[in-house]
Amino acid sequence: MVTARGLFITVEGGEGAGKSTNIACIQAYLEARGVDLVVTREPGGTRLGEDIRAVLLRPREEPVVPMAELLLLFAARAQHLQDVIQPALHAGKWVICDRFTDASYAYQCGGRGLPAATVRALETLVQGELRPDYTLLLDAPVATGLERVRGRGELDRFEREELAFFERVRDTYLQLARESSGRYHVVDASQPLAAVQTRIEEICAELFACWAPRHPVAK
Repeated sequence: MVTARGLFITVEGGEGAGKSTNIACIQAYLEARGVDLVVTREPGGTRLGEDIRAVLLRPREEPVVPMAELLLLFAARAQHLQDVIQPALHAGKWVICDRFTDASYAYQCGGRGLPAATVRALETLVQGELRPDYTLLLDAPVATGLERVRGRGELDRFEREELAFFERVRDTYLQLARESSGRYHVVDASQPLAAVQTRIEEICAELFACWAPRHPVAK
């Protein structure tokens, strides 16, 4: 009997949207229902990917060329796909990924101004036909997200960008959601955490009801 491919879920959002906290909520909900899943992140997820993440996030005096930033992200993504994401999906596991290629469209195209055609070309080269099955976008006003981030302590290289950069990132994410043909689900992440997680659990319940009959869960 052939094992059905697992479900590929990505979680996107700007700075301070609460991705880490709410991914933990998704993980707890699905694991409690017997879903065998892998939780990972981008950039990162592998030793090489985490090394590249450290390079990308570390503040530096030397300006980072947007194309260099994009190519580093896709280098990490190629390793991540081969070592983590694709093996898990082929084994029938569900994968929850904190950011994926939509973040490249939002940050490197929307934020940095690179052509979307460049990301599309790399997306095809690195991913082939693989795309997320479902994307949860945690959306909040930029000022709200940055206020949360600044309360955490020292800022990384991306978090130090100007307000207009993050407004462009948010606008791009919302445009992707509008054009996604149902793949995206937008959650208002400016609400109190309890309200956000109630909505996330409702979405997880819908996903579980639709996908679990076709995708194996642990017995």
